[in-house]
Amino acid sequence: MQEITPLSPQQANLLNQLVDGLTVEQLAWVKGFLAGISRSVRQSGAQPAVAAATASAPGVTILYGSQTGHAQEIAELARQKVQAAGFKADLFAMGDYKQARLKNDKLLLLAVSTQGEGDAPDDARDFYEFLHGPKAPKLEDSRFAVLGLGDSSYEKFCQAGKDFDARLNALGAQRLLPRVDCDVDYDAPAERWIDDVLAQLRSVAPIGNAGHGAAESAEHQLGLALAAAATSQSAAGKAAYSRKHPFQATVLENVTLSGRGSSKEVHHVELSLEGSGLTYEPGDALGIVPQNDAALADELIATLELDPSATTTTHDGTIALREAFLHAYDITTLSRAFLEKYAALSDAGELKALLQPGNESTLREFLHGRDVLDVVKRFPVRKLKATEFVGTLRTMQPRLYSIASSLQANPDAVHITVGAVRYESHGRARKGVASTFLADVAQAGQTLPVYIEPNRNFKLPADPRAPIIMVGPGTGIAPFRAFIEERQVNDAPGKNWLFFGDRNFRNDFLYQREWQRYVKDGVLTRIDLAFSRDTEEKVYVQHRMAEQGKALYEWLQEGAYLYVCGDAEQMARDVNDTLHEIVRREGGMSAEAAAEYVKQLQRDKRYQRDVY
Repeated sequence: MQEITPLSPQQANLLNQLVDGLTVEQLAWVKGFLAGISRSVRQSGAQPAVAAATASAPGVTILYGSQTGHAQEIAELARQKVQAAGFKADLFAMGDYKQARLKNDKLLLLAVSTQGEGDAPDDARDFYEFLHGPKAPKLEDSRFAVLGLGDSSYEKFCQAGKDFDARLNALGAQRLLPRVDCDVDYDAPAERWIDDVLAQLRSVAPIGNAGHGAAESAEHQLGLALAAAATSQSAAGKAAYSRKHPFQATVLENVTLSGRGSSKEVHHVELSLEGSGLTYEPGDALGIVPQNDAALADELIATLELDPSATTTTHDGTIALREAFLHAYDITTLSRAFLEKYAALSDAGELKALLQPGNESTLREFLHGRDVLDVVKRFPVRKLKATEFVGTLRTMQPRLYSIASSLQANPDAVHITVGAVRYESHGRARKGVASTFLADVAQAGQTLPVYIEPNRNFKLPADPRAPIIMVGPGTGIAPFRAFIEERQVNDAPGKNWLFFGDRNFRNDFLYQREWQRYVKDGVLTRIDLAFSRDTEEKVYVQHRMAEQGKALYEWLQEGAYLYVCGDAEQMARDVNDTLHEIVRREGGMSAEAAAEYVKQLQRDKRYQRDVY
């Protein structure tokens, strides 16, 4: 018999989602709270008006464009706070948003990251192109707010957010508040943005309570309680360890993968997750909180003529300056934001001139290959206080590494593939902060602070029968090792095709024996290799794709999923161009039709990229 309920379908669905998975203690609390609400309503003589209140609440549409998941996390937090404030809230990835809704959605919140050279994330590009195209509607009656995520060490900092903000305004929409651009330290400014947005929403779209009595007041309290309980449930479902509270993982193994004659230095690192409760899926990343090179920290302190034992206040409390330079602050990355702050402390006219409008190309050349120590040496500031200098620095940020293992195949462990970065520039030896920390310091038995960074945009097909095509040169091979381990342990019947490339076959064929075993066992259906320094003309993975274009297109027609991992600046662009050309040639299409074919692959989540 169908259960009769006074709740609307939307409310019943919300309630079912809430109670599903609650602990006994949480259910008892919710039951007691609802009983109190019921008594309050009965005593006032008022009748509940749940459906009416829900229908009358102003609607807010929250959109996110996210490559690694950070913009999505902020959008989800915004939805929770918006709903708790009494508004209706719809949350969409930009790639899933029905564009026909735009002219009717009057309150818009956007959180979007920037990748590559100022590009929108993959899942936002369709919406980006629609918004900037001739079919975008006029939005004179709409209001919006944009939060941009980016990295100020890149020239086109938060460019995607800037583009969305400018375009919405050009279409006639009014800003709820000025755009906010977040650097890598995004948590606090993002939360302030949400709170400021809520204040503006209450001003332009107030939720009326007058005349509805205790019933609506109680309903509002219930809404707050449900939102709080849902947030609590979500938090309870996650592991206790996170980006803000990493787990100290023990290094199990650190071996060099590249051969002795290689021009590269690639490490395979295995860590224990035993006792952490952390779980992951193929495609996710491992966040690692590194430490700065001790010699670099000491040289910077000496150059600044500061006392290494002097204390400074960081997000982790008050610690010695040397410890802060080792663990709390980024003392390598050189950005315009740092130069602006340092120039304010300096009398150097040359430095101030670099920051003037029209000198962008000169500034770009100056930033390339230099770090904070270079600037301090070239433009010394006499009697600089530690607190003043610390104020110019960004906090140390975790580094993300694609996970190279399947948890099902390796319980309580996680593997990563690390290419150590070492080079000479401007007369000094340089080191990648995280990569050389992992290569040189993270030896067996030591512990590292880690957490899992889910990547919702880089996942194996739900159907194990679906074929997959993987393009991963260099350390971009990492997630595909996890993919194949996962498919093997689950006996997935789908075909698997790998394109791998590097410099030399003899020294740079990463995980060679594993791939050869997978081919022998029939797990890896096909493998195509490109070693650029072994041939007279350099051959890369996109060339192998073009050579196998007919078969590749046939696989796509059969429903194959295409994955690309690695360098965003050059490789990913070349692979994308090659894909378009293969589809055009083998499908007998125009360039426009081929472009639409590829876009549809992306909409269907059959063309996924993890590029950096």
